[in-house]
Amino acid sequence: MFKAASFFRIADDFALPPLEALEETLQTTRFMPCGATQAESSGWVPPRGNKSTVLAESVGPQLILRLCTERRPLPASAVKDAVEQRIEKYKQETGHERVGARIKKEFKEEAILDLLPRAFTKRSSTTLWVDPVNKFLVVDSGSLTGADKVVSQLLEALSGIPGSGAGLMARPVQTTMSAAIAMAHWLASREAPVGFTIDRDCELKMPDDQKSTVRYSRHALEIDEVAEHIAAGKVPTQLAMTWNDRVSFVLTDMAQIRKLKLLDVVLDGVQDKGKDDDGFDADAAIVTGELSALIPDLLEALGGELAHDAAAAQPGAAQAPQPVPDPAIAIA
Repeated sequence: MFKAASFFRIADDFALPPLEALEETLQTTRFMPCGATQAESSGWVPPRGNKSTVLAESVGPQLILRLCTERRPLPASAVKDAVEQRIEKYKQETGHERVGARIKKEFKEEAILDLLPRAFTKRSSTTLWVDPVNKFLVVDSGSLTGADKVVSQLLEALSGIPGSGAGLMARPVQTTMSAAIAMAHWLASREAPVGFTIDRDCELKMPDDQKSTVRYSRHALEIDEVAEHIAAGKVPTQLAMTWNDRVSFVLTDMAQIRKLKLLDVVLDGVQDKGKDDDGFDADAAIVTGELSALIPDLLEALGGELAHDAAAAQPGAAQAPQPVPDPAIAIA
């Protein structure tokens, strides 16, 4: 159900609106495929799949939604060629050697409208989970930009329900220590935080214009070479980890989770999911249950969550790379 996770904090006083009201407003923005000349379309789809018509699924206290997006990507080269053809034709018909910016813009718009109906569509869906108990909103996206788009559409939907939209106030979770700094310390000291183990995949990048990169794949990381790279100034941007032998994932320098996977110890304990719901309720309960415990532990490993006032004063505290501590201190 979740392959990645970007998490947001919602207001303590936020309460889910009645499911009937939420369902009604979501149905007004139900997903519709792109029109012939439409570059992108997005809307809500049933989290259970096409056999269902319900857009707002409640599993226990948890709310599960799914946003579907369809795009008609146009190759830049195709647009460029079409514009150039129009320019050449214009020059031949008018005898003008120069073509103004306004006319070029019109040609580009015409080219796009002409090419869109012939472009293949690409469709993707993103699951969103609202945890009203722990006041988290989790998006199945390893990109904050992509997650923001999904959250924005949820806020827009909630704004149609009196008293709901303003109370959500979703903001990215920020921690005392940036993920990049924390990962550098764990690797250099060869000591993972409590409850976590470091696995065998890592990416280190120099934070300069060259951005020289070193990647380790299925490789032991408890070696001097890794610490030397960190001492030389390279910053971890991705690190594979496991939480309590239950969930494996890759942590990014933006404190997001990718390649999320439940391990056998979790899955082996699952009994028959049943056929009536195709296992959706069981899957949702398992995943949200594991993430409900993993996220607080991860935030604690990153020094704890910043209070809202402190986060507002330091908007980039956990989201932007910070200078690496003195390597001698980190490695000691």
